[in-house]
Amino acid sequence: MLKKTYTATGKKCRVTFHYADSGAASAALAGEFNGWSATETPMKRLKSGEFAVTLMLDAGRDYAFRYVVDGQRWVNEPEADKYVRNEFGEDNSVVTVPLPE
Repeated sequence: MLKKTYTATGKKCRVTFHYADSGAASAALAGEFNGWSATETPMKRLKSGEFAVTLMLDAGRDYAFRYVVDGQRWVNEPEADKYVRNEFGEDNSVVTVPLPE
């Protein structure tokens, strides 16, 4: 699940990424915003059992991303804004952060 909240200027957007997998021991967020690092953006386990992390992203563009579960399994966001094919023949999730109207 993705939650978007824009700053007062509208140039930045706070995007919260949620991943739910009751069997996962850990989750991280990898994407264009962190060089596709599987370790740079760990997600925190919430009391609900979900994992979450919030990033501040520039408005006016799309960002491809995936969740990295237990350090090895790459998973898409089921509620992504769209999907794009990657060089490995799989789809990446995309979060669209448009400029506010």
